[in-house]
Amino acid sequence: MTILFFMIGVSLLMALGFLCAFIWSMRSGQQDDLFTPSLRMLLDDSPPGASDGSPPSGSSFPPATPDQPRPNVLKKSVTAV
Repeated sequence: MTILFFMIGVSLLMALGFLCAFIWSMRSGQQDDLFTPSLRMLLDDSPPGASDGSPPSGSSFPPATPDQPRPNVLKKSVTAV
């Protein structure tokens, strides 16, 4: 019978620990937005090293005009093995 009281006490301490962890995570902003950070990498379409999306310096491509888009500099062909 004493083991039953011991197990109830341990389970209440664990539940209190989980409740404290949950309250801490809500107050510190851990649960604010779980969906958007996973999509942020899919929306990044600028080439590496260019902050404004322009081609790297020394490129042989002409500047883009509104009616003619700039060619994709980083596009590479992928072959299946």
